[in-house]
Amino acid sequence: CQLINQTVSLEKEGCSKCHPVETTICSGHCLTKDPVIKIPFSNVYQHVCTYQDFYYKTFELPDCPPGVDPTVTYPVALSCHCGRCAMDTSDCTYES
Repeated sequence: CQLINQTVSLEKEGCSKCHPVETTICSGHCLTKDPVIKIPFSNVYQHVCTYQDFYYKTFELPDCPPGVDPTVTYPVALSCHCGRCAMDTSDCTYES
């Protein structure tokens, strides 16, 4: 689980073009295990490679029509760790 450089495309409804920017993200794998014996009403959490520290950067999209706010924000990872998936900052899959 480590920081890597990644190009992401920024877009916004009302603006005609998306724009690529370079940022840092967390990537990699984390050691995890799934118990053989399932205990009813017990939650098992898989650890994922996710942000430990990050900040948001603001970018102004070019070519947005008048009346559309051209600013978008995106996360820039400063450090990563293996932890539970934070649903407020990551796309997490939940299986019941």
